[in-house]
Amino acid sequence: MKITYLGHSALHLEIKGKHVVVDPFISGNTQASHIDINALKADYILLTHGHQDHVLDVEQIAGNNPDTIIISNFEIVEWFGKKGLNGHPLNHGGKKTFDFGTVKYVNAIHSSVLPDGSYGGNPGGFVIWNEDKCIYIAGDTALTLDMQLIPDTCPALDLAILPIGDNFTMGYEDAALAADFVQCKKVLGCHYDTFPPIAIDQAAAKQHFEAKGKELLLPGIGETISI
Repeated sequence: MKITYLGHSALHLEIKGKHVVVDPFISGNTQASHIDINALKADYILLTHGHQDHVLDVEQIAGNNPDTIIISNFEIVEWFGKKGLNGHPLNHGGKKTFDFGTVKYVNAIHSSVLPDGSYGGNPGGFVIWNEDKCIYIAGDTALTLDMQLIPDTCPALDLAILPIGDNFTMGYEDAALAADFVQCKKVLGCHYDTFPPIAIDQAAAKQHFEAKGKELLLPGIGETISI
């Protein structure tokens, strides 16, 4: 599995030959100006919730990839469906197996409204697994005890992708505790440094994780890691 960080909370995953884009907010992120949205391949687009900084580029990416399937909660899939985009709705606790693996929609504590003010349903995260790997994409969330259910209901995690920017989500201190809850020592940080309220001290964040016996990955925008 290859994971390319596209800035903020946006990701591009390559899983079993399929291309999965997560929470695409690229054109509105000046730090990601070198990312060519039109070159992104997307068999699927996963959306954790409806805020603009997670859905901004869905229509452009889907327009370039007309067979794209949007995976999100019912309300978000319905909203994009009215725009002519294909989707598969999930709700909390539910899972569905696709050709790249199984996707389970899990709890997140946040808010959710779509760019035009429409109700965006309840926010969530995703656990994605196949016979090779399992990852957790938390989405925008506070620290929550619900995370402790993930090791009991999903395969063992190889990577947790957690927000660390504080202010609108948990900060890196709570993210380190979240890593304990989900029993995963390797974390990829997201949702930080995009705007002044979520700027962090990256060195301090890495040191905090190291002191807790964990690894915090902070790849550059456009950088790819393999797990």
